[in-house]
Order: sequence, then C-alpha cells, then structure tokens
Amino acid sequence: MKKIIVLALVALGAFAVYRKIQADRAELDLWTEATAASEG
Repeated sequence: MKKIIVLALVALGAFAVYRKIQADRAELDLWTEATAASEG
C-alpha cells in the first residue's frame, strides 16, 4: 500500500513539474512574440 501512495506522489510531482515547464515555455513564447513584433 505504501508503494502505491509513494508512486502516486511521485507521479503527481512529475506532472506538476511538467505543467510548470509548459506554462513557463508558453510565457516565454508570448514575450518573444511581443518583443519581436515591437522591434520590426
């Protein structure tokens, strides 16, 4: 039973990190697009 709980917590942590990376990448894309549009 403990192994299942630990595995679930690890999976949840990995999913949270994945979502954070995706959000940061999306924000960076927006900044890149906004700054590139203002330069040209």
